[in-house]
Amino acid sequence: MQTIYFDNAASSWPKPPQVIEGMKEAVELYGANPGRGSHAMAVKASRILFECRKNLSKLLQVNNPNDISFALNTTAALNQGIKGFVKEGDHVICTNVEHNSVRRPIEYARKARSVSVTYVKTDTRGILNIDDLKAAITSKTKLIVCNHSSNLLGSILPIPEIAELCRKHGVKLLVDAAQTAGTLPIRIADMGIHMLAFPGHKGLLGPQGTGGLYVEPELELEPLMHGGTGSQSEEIDQPTVRPDRYEAGTQNTPGIAGLNEGVKFVLKETVESIHQKEWGLTQRLMAGLMEIEGVTILGPELGQNRTGIVSFTVQNADSSEVAFILDQSYQIAVRSGYHCTPLAHECAGTLANGAVRSSVGFFTTDSEVDMLIGAVKEIAKHFVNKV
Repeated sequence: MQTIYFDNAASSWPKPPQVIEGMKEAVELYGANPGRGSHAMAVKASRILFECRKNLSKLLQVNNPNDISFALNTTAALNQGIKGFVKEGDHVICTNVEHNSVRRPIEYARKARSVSVTYVKTDTRGILNIDDLKAAITSKTKLIVCNHSSNLLGSILPIPEIAELCRKHGVKLLVDAAQTAGTLPIRIADMGIHMLAFPGHKGLLGPQGTGGLYVEPELELEPLMHGGTGSQSEEIDQPTVRPDRYEAGTQNTPGIAGLNEGVKFVLKETVESIHQKEWGLTQRLMAGLMEIEGVTILGPELGQNRTGIVSFTVQNADSSEVAFILDQSYQIAVRSGYHCTPLAHECAGTLANGAVRSSVGFFTTDSEVDMLIGAVKEIAKHFVNKV
């Protein structure tokens, strides 16, 4: 029996066939270094990278594709955005539902650069009161970093309202789009986002080891990586031209070729239709789980806006045990534990035993959702009746 996959919040699976073909073609036909040579294979590799940048720009509504630099993943992009921007004595604001990819670089900056940090609290379902965020801003606030959607709760933060607050106070906004790129509409210019970190391997349906960072044209970051770029090689310093400034070393050409095909797939299907499909699956899953005795769903309530993440707990059960049974007895893949976001678990009150995270994707079916509901019902019956 093939695995029934509900771990799309970690990496989407399966991938569209053209993603695999794009990677295969890159390795077989033009496996040379992009931007490092003038021969035909190198030129072809460079063109694929630029084509991917252009398609990402179309998807995210970015004016200049060169304002998007490729990164290993969202984590690398967030590190570049945070560490490349904050300076000694700055004040940074984020929320209490952030991933460790935000929290740890922020805490590093606190220790290494005497940066002060404020974590603004959401409610237990991950809903942010914009007035609480406004109250945290001081004259020293330089940056707000927040996710577009919590990777535990599925809640969606009001990015346009946060961006408007940043504009009024002269604060920069860095958005972690790990759970929304490709599944929620993101219009960078209209939304007022200054930096956006995104993965290639989740909603964009590309391979692991891909992602990127958008940086607005007026904003200059200190590069985290220094080295070869194929441009301005005679200079001792890192090039100032984009995207080379933030892309030292050989890029993951096969991965980016696959990402390009994933982005083209998303553009063809449209983000709006993908979101509607995942929304329907999510509501079906929530409605079924809500009927099971002993099961508690985290995040926004049924009918409220959220991404395709449905995390839940089972009474008297550790989340890891539930996930293990789902995998071994039902061939259903979910994620358990703390999901690299302990602050969100504190918020939801699940720090003791963690939570089971199920997450739908574009290729999830109604029947798979029903199978997950049936499996959880059987498992919960065993634990709830424990003495």
